[in-house]
Amino acid sequence: MSAAPSLLTVILNWRTPEMTLKAAEAAAREMAGIDGQIVIVDNDSGDGSFEQMQAALASAHWAPGRVELVQSGHNGGFGAGNNFGIRHALTQRAHDYIYILNSDAFPGAGSIAALIAHLEDTPDCGFAGSYIHGEDGAPHLTAFRFPSIWSELEGAARIGAIARLLSRHVVPLPLPQATTRVDWLAGASVMMRRQVLAKIGLFDERFFLYFEETDLCLRARRAGWHVDYVRASEVMHIGSVSTGMKSWQRMPQYWFDSRQHYFRKNHGTVYAVAATVAHVVGGLLWKLRRAVGRKPRRDPEHFLRDLVVHALRRPKAKEAEIPALPTQQEAAQ
Repeated sequence: MSAAPSLLTVILNWRTPEMTLKAAEAAAREMAGIDGQIVIVDNDSGDGSFEQMQAALASAHWAPGRVELVQSGHNGGFGAGNNFGIRHALTQRAHDYIYILNSDAFPGAGSIAALIAHLEDTPDCGFAGSYIHGEDGAPHLTAFRFPSIWSELEGAARIGAIARLLSRHVVPLPLPQATTRVDWLAGASVMMRRQVLAKIGLFDERFFLYFEETDLCLRARRAGWHVDYVRASEVMHIGSVSTGMKSWQRMPQYWFDSRQHYFRKNHGTVYAVAATVAHVVGGLLWKLRRAVGRKPRRDPEHFLRDLVVHALRRPKAKEAEIPALPTQQEAAQ
């Protein structure tokens, strides 16, 4: 009889200590009876978050022996912070599965066990993600196709005829009603096999925020592993609490950096340029439609201009930053 699988849950905090602790408590509840640990990484919040969580965990009845709080010492973004927690924990023990949970996401009953069961029963599945819903119970779109030139055109144009013509390239998938195979999943609640990460590496830290989970899922696909959306795993997600995305007036520079890096890295410079041109064409079509049909503005201010200006800049040379899992020697130290 094989041993029960062990699980590492990593939760990244950026200035949301109370919510992070609620997410950790929800994860601890769902990990009852599961062999594993929770690591909370404070991503150099610098606002007293670490000390606040440290004091709260010292008296939390659910934390002893289950939760460890660590400080990254540097805010390198979502991927870098999660990488720090993964590497820190795996130097102590080689867990079978790694579960990435957002600090504003709260696993429902049986959600974590459902992801483990799916991975145990589906040997060719490398990553498994949850059905995500908001506080009001409304489902969130978290299952996607990989971005492409055609998806850039369709997504920017927002025209029904184009969407129907390019339906096979639309990035957000229709909400799956059952467990199904997808290209990539939003990173709010995703479980990964350690052996997959041992082969492809961790998050690419050149992505500060956005596109890092897309890139990781693409690397897994290219290495022969599948990504599955598991309907039985339900997680409530508030969304954009740390990033403030819902209130953005203008897209931040790091979004453009991440988008460009994704296309250049995975498809080459020519493809990246073509994807930007397609987005601009789609965006101009949308502007024309707005002018004719009096549609509301949906993009942040100066979005197309910022996209073009960013694309015309000479990209900074960046060394590869895809950390590997700890070696056996590192784990033994």
